[in-house]
Amino acid sequence: MDPVGFGVIGCSSIARRRFIPALRRSPHRLVAVASRSAERAAAFGAEFGADAVTGYEALLRRDDVEAVYVSVPTGLHRRWAEAALRAGKHVLVEKPLATSPEDAEAVFAAAGGLVVAENRMFAEHPQHAEVAALVAGGAIGELRVVTAGMAVPPLPPSDVRHRADLGGGALLDVGYYPLHAALLFDDFSAVAAVSRAGSGVDTEGTALLLAPSGATAQVVYGFRHGYRSFYELWGSRGRIVLERAFTPPEDFAPVLRLERQEGVELRTLPAADQFRLALERFARFVRGTADPAPHRERTLRGLALLARVRELGGQARLDYSAGASSASVAVRVAPGGPAGVHAEPSRV
Repeated sequence: MDPVGFGVIGCSSIARRRFIPALRRSPHRLVAVASRSAERAAAFGAEFGADAVTGYEALLRRDDVEAVYVSVPTGLHRRWAEAALRAGKHVLVEKPLATSPEDAEAVFAAAGGLVVAENRMFAEHPQHAEVAALVAGGAIGELRVVTAGMAVPPLPPSDVRHRADLGGGALLDVGYYPLHAALLFDDFSAVAAVSRAGSGVDTEGTALLLAPSGATAQVVYGFRHGYRSFYELWGSRGRIVLERAFTPPEDFAPVLRLERQEGVELRTLPAADQFRLALERFARFVRGTADPAPHRERTLRGLALLARVRELGGQARLDYSAGASSASVAVRVAPGGPAGVHAEPSRV
């Protein structure tokens, strides 16, 4: 495969810590990095041996950039993805691809013959295929419950994820992971959710999901917790637990815990570089050796689920304005019945 020449739009923390190092470990090339700040672009360029460009538009005008990695705040993803497409570039957008299914649909519609993909890197880690194979093979019997969560300690007040106008909030950031993890194992839909707001964005939440099979899922996410990144699958014969499920370092060997009546088994799985695996999949899309359609459909399915959780969370939001000791919850029943407990789940 011919190497793909990448330009990076946005000198973000995730670009610096994970994406660019993974790109440099791959056969593909980092050509240029762009920031609105000349100083920041110069620092990134010097650190990674790439051309420094001031202004995103200037990077998009470069003929030696074949594809761009969009790593600006989520609320700007659609704008710069569409700008890159107009410039004739393939686009890999940091997750989530957009703040809504409608915006994502618009980006895909603008692609024409170019490739657009969401950087859903965690799903590329082979640990999830190992779990799926165990479930399919009946290791825990019939799947009954998925419990998944990702949360981080409180963020600094200046963090961009506190800005509603830039697509901030816990749901679109850390909530993305456990919701997509649930979709790895069944076609879940949201039937109830509660969220807590602070600084104009949601800072934590819990969602209840239901699948046509009858399996349920509880998803927890937030910016107000000790760090955890996990999921557990509970079946009729046992359960599987996977810690550090979503953002493991490339040298981390995951440990899968399989619990059944006959005993507990700990399986150490191979380490994997999920960021490199994700960008290599994207490169196969670009070179036409892999079909991007399933990836696109999962992107849209995930955004529809996120949108439904956001809608339900807005109807049952924790109000801590009077202080933590006197918190109250105002709950409005969602359309279609009380939390959908006795109803067929809709596909949203």
